Amino acid sequence: NPDDPYQVAHYFTQAFIEDARKLGLKLAFEYPQRMPHATACIPEMQQMISELIQKQHAYVGGDGAVYFSVESFPEYGRLSGNTLDQLREGSGGRVQEADQIHKRHPADFLLWKPDQSHIMKWDSPWGTGYPGWHIECSVMARKLLERDVIDIHTGGEDLIFPHHECEIAQSCGANEKQHFARFWMHARFLMVEGEKMSKSKGNFFTVRDVLQGKLTGRPVHPAVLRFELIKSHYRSNMNFTEKGLRDSAGAVRKLNEFERQLSSQTGGQAAEIDNSHPVLAEFLGALSDDLNIAGALGVLFPWMSQPHPDPHTALAVLRTI
Repeated sequence: NPDDPYQVAHYFTQAFIEDARKLGLKLAFEYPQRMPHATACIPEMQQMISELIQKQHAYVGGDGAVYFSVESFPEYGRLSGNTLDQLREGSGGRVQEADQIHKRHPADFLLWKPDQSHIMKWDSPWGTGYPGWHIECSVMARKLLERDVIDIHTGGEDLIFPHHECEIAQSCGANEKQHFARFWMHARFLMVEGEKMSKSKGNFFTVRDVLQGKLTGRPVHPAVLRFELIKSHYRSNMNFTEKGLRDSAGAVRKLNEFERQLSSQTGGQAAEIDNSHPVLAEFLGALSDDLNIAGALGVLFPWMSQPHPDPHTALAVLRTI
């Protein structure tokens, strides 16, 4: 039922899980334990909002909505390189004056919106309504990971501001910690044949589109798509092309052929090794350098082309990688 938001969410959740399992993503096989739904965390969102109000990081505006006060958090803008003065000056033309009149600062962002008419609504101390977009992530991280400071936070570069900036302000304001995440890893935009992917240009592809051959004219193995998506550094724009997919198919073929060759020579019996092996150490060194997968692959393929007098050790290296 397209008019039921819960059914719509369930439909796309299951579609994501199906695609993720085809690509071999670990998270998909842990579902539903590690995949929270924001709508299941409303009480915790209200609790964090109450904490922010008590600590004077948030206030109830004249319209009854609850806003986070960016002026109460001096670090606001640090992740994105913005300042409050820049945000105040840049507010003109992007927002309605009527929407700003109840805020103390143009950059103050919504935590709870009272709205009886909205399709998604819950009772709260500030009236029946719904939470702001940003609060859900701070709350779900605290609830699921059971800590105030997390190690790694990922996302697309378009989420740096305002979303991740607001997450930091909320979490640090509520938890009274210096950091929300120790490391931020933002992926650059995906390009398709040198152009930004968009439905209007006809170059928008889903995982199942690619696997079914919409781009190449023939089915694509999930391992090929996964290799294509990870081979570029995440901080670089990836240019998704038909040629790239064909190159990745060749790389995956080489890996499979090499594994079959070593398994045939060894009867499938690999030696016992650890990460001190020179190839593994170099491979892991590249990954430890800001997840430099391209550098890691630059270790793997030249090594594969060398003679391997001890196929048992070579098989162990390949399987570990």
